[in-house]
Amino acid sequence: MHLNVHPVRAFSDNYIWLIDAPRARDQLVAVDPGDAAPVIAELQRSGASLAAILLTHHHSDHIGGVPELLRHWDVPVIGPDDDRIAHLTRTAHDGERCELADMGLSFEILQVPGHTLSHIAFYGHGALFCGDTLFSAGCGRMFEGTPTQMNASLTKLRNLPSETRMYCGHEYTAANLRFALAVEPANSAALEYQQRVQRLQAAGTPSLPSTLALERQVNPFLRCDEPGVAAAASAHAGKPVRESAEVFAVLRAWKDGFR
Repeated sequence: MHLNVHPVRAFSDNYIWLIDAPRARDQLVAVDPGDAAPVIAELQRSGASLAAILLTHHHSDHIGGVPELLRHWDVPVIGPDDDRIAHLTRTAHDGERCELADMGLSFEILQVPGHTLSHIAFYGHGALFCGDTLFSAGCGRMFEGTPTQMNASLTKLRNLPSETRMYCGHEYTAANLRFALAVEPANSAALEYQQRVQRLQAAGTPSLPSTLALERQVNPFLRCDEPGVAAAASAHAGKPVRESAEVFAVLRAWKDGFR
């Protein structure tokens, strides 16, 4: 069963994802509602109501709209076990299933530390809601985790089925592709994707969702075991780097200063 998922833009580049509940007509589940206003506007426009809230991590641009949404709808709020997240009604842990049976939804919880230590992703129905861990052609900054943790988290996501549709938290694709092509200038898949994203941007259309099949071809942070990526990291670092986590650490530091 494929999910119907609608993007709601917030702030300058955030996406809040609204998932149609397959078994509950006109019911939607919100993922990472950092701002309540655009969610309320979309629900009013569509005539739907809110059925649940899923949270991937504690940053305010992903949870800030929760209190206002709860003033309108009394719904479950499911997220990582983190004291920095208020209003949780259920905590989700690695390997558990998040069952929303009345809505016909079921997600596997994946612990993906790195961007934050308690970060989780929701995987189910061929869809991955990964917050700020994995972006199209990029990945999140490490605010709390280590390169080894973040690389392991990305490897866990990379190993999901190729057809998985990836719904991340930000529209960073164009900027990420500029960096990806600095790492692999001759990556034909990334060059082709860059042209497609430019067309989508010109039309005001989201670049997301992506697929893991595409990300494995274009995303340098999922390609740390590729010889060409390791060579680029070594050249940037001025010394040989071979292990995947070491390559990742060089790439992430390089990206942090990339303009």
